[in-house]
Amino acid sequence: MTRLWLVRHGPTHQKVMTGWRDVPVDLSDTAALARLNAYLPQDALIVSSDLTRAVQTADALTASRTRLPHRSDLREIDFGAWDGLHHTQVSARDPVLSRQFWENPGDLKAPDGESWNAVTARVATAIHALMTAHTPDHLIIVAHMGAIMSQIPRATGQTAYQAMAHSIDPLGVTDITAHADSWHIGQINHRP
Repeated sequence: MTRLWLVRHGPTHQKVMTGWRDVPVDLSDTAALARLNAYLPQDALIVSSDLTRAVQTADALTASRTRLPHRSDLREIDFGAWDGLHHTQVSARDPVLSRQFWENPGDLKAPDGESWNAVTARVATAIHALMTAHTPDHLIIVAHMGAIMSQIPRATGQTAYQAMAHSIDPLGVTDITAHADSWHIGQINHRP
């Protein structure tokens, strides 16, 4: 059994779609970081996606924890041609596809991007590899909203569409207990 602590990186203040584009993170709320650090288990392994916003957030939470190398397979969903566009621009550019992408998450993807099913499989494979290689009691994964949302259905039985309705705030924690044959959700988007 491994308890997963899925932490969304700190705020970026982006008002546009932000997938694989590397943007800076604002970690100036040291009180929020201190509360999060105190809430997370001290004996956990910690890993992050390789995007700066996740790496720097994980670095701020490492403290006495063992830091694993960051991983590109924990990245946000790749929004392809939509990355950097406001949702109104995406709707104007691809009106039918953009609506279906959110209402019927699955194999649809943004032009030159990645589907919900692809990000779900990519992140699940990364988590499985980490648990197999390290067999940790606690694993903190600093990642992104879509990466975290993609794992909620496995632990809740919800559909992808239902999982996308959850808020996943910057510095929010979603905890999942992962057994060999089943996953169980704890809290979604807890803000210590």
